[in-house]
Amino acid sequence: MNICLFSKEEVESGFNLKIKDDRANHILKILHKKEGDSFVAGVIDGMAGIATIQKIDQEFIYCSFKETSSGKPLNPLKMIIGFPRPIQLKRLLRDIAALGVCEVHLTGTELGEKSYMQSTLVEKGNAYKMLLDGTVQAGSTNVPKLFLHKTLKDCIAEIKSENAENVLLALDNVNPKISLKKSLGEFGCNFEYGSQDSNCAKTVVAAIGSERGWTDKERTLLEENGFIRCGMGERIMRTETAATVSASIILAQLGKI
Repeated sequence: MNICLFSKEEVESGFNLKIKDDRANHILKILHKKEGDSFVAGVIDGMAGIATIQKIDQEFIYCSFKETSSGKPLNPLKMIIGFPRPIQLKRLLRDIAALGVCEVHLTGTELGEKSYMQSTLVEKGNAYKMLLDGTVQAGSTNVPKLFLHKTLKDCIAEIKSENAENVLLALDNVNPKISLKKSLGEFGCNFEYGSQDSNCAKTVVAAIGSERGWTDKERTLLEENGFIRCGMGERIMRTETAATVSASIILAQLGKI
């Protein structure tokens, strides 16, 4: 646990952690903290800082909190992802949250397994927990926003309703028109080490299909809505791998990693 995150409700109650809470267990038994000691903490979607243990009793760890930073802002990258298998989705959400993706749009696709969308991972809010775990891993306070869509058409409509000038990219290993890295360069997203920042001031939207990929109908839909089909080589990757690799390439080109 690289940062202990408090919910807004916990902040309102005075930065107190129940002894039986997993975070309290980590602080006491893994970090071996005691009264008077401090640890890195933050408020979910708020400020980061240092928490100091004021008192420990049988029910609570009582803390004070001092703000020190804004808690690592999220990166200008939104990802559209066809629903993968639930076990893959857990790892995927955790990893892209650690990379600081700002939005995750999970969508049904024509070749995707429909039952995945009704998994308990999504229904019971466990997907958010995976995003929170990735945020903690990164030592950040800002959790990516999660959106669910029944179809790719619905998903694209919501993305485009923002009326923002986004870089729209669709990852595809079937006859892509251009490589991912080259397509980013054409939009000015070509960060070079030694420079202050990338020239790209836009948000990138990257679409990745489910494990069987896109249909020709979906490819046409993506292209009609301004998405450029681009590739990452000839090797076929799992959805979770493609998401992590593409996010890493994009963020590197943006100068974020």
